[in-house]
Amino acid sequence: MKELKVLGACPLDCPDGCSWVVTVRDGAAVGLRGNPDHPYTRGALCTKVNRWLEHAAQPDRILYPLRRAGRKGEGRFERITWDEALDEIAARLGRIVGEHGGEAVWPYWGTGTLGYVQGLEGQAGRRLFNLIGASGHDANICSAAGITGLTYTIGSAGGMDPEDLAHARLIILWGTNPLTSGHHIWRFVQAARREGAHVVAIDPVLTRTAAQADEHLAPLPGTDAALALGLLNVVVGRGAQDEDFLERRTLGWPEFRARIAEFPPARAAEICGVPEERIVALGERIARTRPTAIRATQGLQRHAGGGSALRTLACVPGVTGDWGRLGGGLVFSTSGHIKLNRRALYRDDLRPGGPGFRRVLSMSRLGEGLLEVDDPPVKALFVIAANPAGSTPHQNKVRAGLAREDLFTVVLERFPTDTTDYADIVLPATMQHEHADLHEGYGHLYLAWNEPAVAPPGECLPTTETFRRLARRMGLDDPALQESDERLAEQALSSGHPYLEGITLDRLREEGFVRLAVPDPFVPYAEGFPTPSGRLEFVSGRAAGAGLDPVAGHAPPAEVTDPGRAAAYPIALISAASHHFLNTQFGSNAELRRRSGNGPALRMHPDDAAARGLESGRRVRVRNDRGAFEAVLEVTDRVRPGVAATTKGHWAKFSGGANANAVVDERDTDLGGGPTFHDTRVEVEPVA
Repeated sequence: MKELKVLGACPLDCPDGCSWVVTVRDGAAVGLRGNPDHPYTRGALCTKVNRWLEHAAQPDRILYPLRRAGRKGEGRFERITWDEALDEIAARLGRIVGEHGGEAVWPYWGTGTLGYVQGLEGQAGRRLFNLIGASGHDANICSAAGITGLTYTIGSAGGMDPEDLAHARLIILWGTNPLTSGHHIWRFVQAARREGAHVVAIDPVLTRTAAQADEHLAPLPGTDAALALGLLNVVVGRGAQDEDFLERRTLGWPEFRARIAEFPPARAAEICGVPEERIVALGERIARTRPTAIRATQGLQRHAGGGSALRTLACVPGVTGDWGRLGGGLVFSTSGHIKLNRRALYRDDLRPGGPGFRRVLSMSRLGEGLLEVDDPPVKALFVIAANPAGSTPHQNKVRAGLAREDLFTVVLERFPTDTTDYADIVLPATMQHEHADLHEGYGHLYLAWNEPAVAPPGECLPTTETFRRLARRMGLDDPALQESDERLAEQALSSGHPYLEGITLDRLREEGFVRLAVPDPFVPYAEGFPTPSGRLEFVSGRAAGAGLDPVAGHAPPAEVTDPGRAAAYPIALISAASHHFLNTQFGSNAELRRRSGNGPALRMHPDDAAARGLESGRRVRVRNDRGAFEAVLEVTDRVRPGVAATTKGHWAKFSGGANANAVVDERDTDLGGGPTFHDTRVEVEPVA
């Protein structure tokens, strides 16, 4: 009996980017655990990924190419060969490009895998789509608003090292629930606590994380920037701003100080729905506690003012000087520090006429792209590691677009999702332990190599190999379309940035993971910021040039604080991450579905439930003018009055035909064009 230990990495859309070890016995994967040698993973995986091998072996795994055999949406298919699938795709694409031009083709990459070789970060297959002149894809659904806001303030999406939370004496977990979505950071929070740190959770819901914090504030969704300004009003009122840091390292302090003065605690309390005395108390704690660290993640910026929220939150450690201290600052993502060579992977120079895109389509506005975009209309959709029928705003509109009989849809998938039901051709894709890939963690500072541990089942292929074969079938002979996975990884590592010094593919394959070559200790902005001025910019010339308020501040949500919407739909809905799914991944896993309650639940405050005559356990309909979904009600004071909370990730086909995205609008954030999942108003009523 031959047994191997194969080093790899979790590919999922989670900041932790775990290093893992696959145990292989006689060619079969028989065990999976977190890598105990990785300083961040430390041997532990999450409740979802612990079931990875079981999930990969599910009986509904797609193992062979499929062709639609019924109406779109029915999910009826017949098995075909790879040759038949490639012939049909090549022929259909050839006709579409010939009749409508390359921009009639939309390659739609999702977050099913974040790899630089097989997944979103490298946009696997982009070279082929560039050669035919396809539309660009704005992968904005995750972090676009926050990244844009942070870039206006500090010049980068890269924040403090999350491991350095251990050195903080005040930790504010702002709009983040790491015990569900990225639990490894909790080790560093607890290390700080042992040294006397105080932990505050700011979230409209008493989440698993908020329940473990020392203090919890529950603002109305989308009002975080107003709360931040109210807290700073207290700090400045106590004279606790760091004048030396402000003088040496910031731009526009007088203007921003005037903006802070517009938000005394009483006004912030009125906007946020947080008692004034709680704002004053936390503001005073921030004023006297150094270093203070803020951890914020994606949920915080999924409303109409989401970009401004992160832009303003990044100003808080600018006022207190915590950007210059070990254990201080803010971390939304570490991706800004990871300088891999995306340009070499994308090869946009292959596009007809050069690297520019005439048209870029928004990932989070898929319904609009399929139903309203013209000149040319979208005639072919390639869905790669994505399940937009289950995870994209305005679900009914998306389905109407996917149901178009004149839309040729190809889906690369592992399981029969809500989206594959609308496909013309389904191509079987490998899972992480079956292919090679290069990964970062956007919540730490390590790169990892994923070595394939076992052969793929059935006729599953890595995404890169699928596009190599399709290129040959289409007669596209540029050598760039046939480069190996290892060569692609080497190109990604070729940026020449100092943080990648000494990191080679050979080293990654031998060691499994390598920390970026950052200074030790790593205080990224102690000596300046990568902004045009070299300073933290309370006032941004780039924002002004984009027609935005040059001074960081509060931009209100679109629906949550709109009186007309509130009158028609009195409840603000949050659809946050599930403890048992990651986006819609694992949505067909029987055990994780059971643990999740076999369908959506809705948490509602007792006052709101009583006003509607509703009790726990009742099946309810959550609706607005865009659609509706059903859920089982839980009456609890873990949500504030006027807010209801559900979780994303439930497959519509297992949840009565819809999930929470049925009620979410296709609407952009103020910065970055991101989605507004948490800027939604609904009414809740009993199911008859």
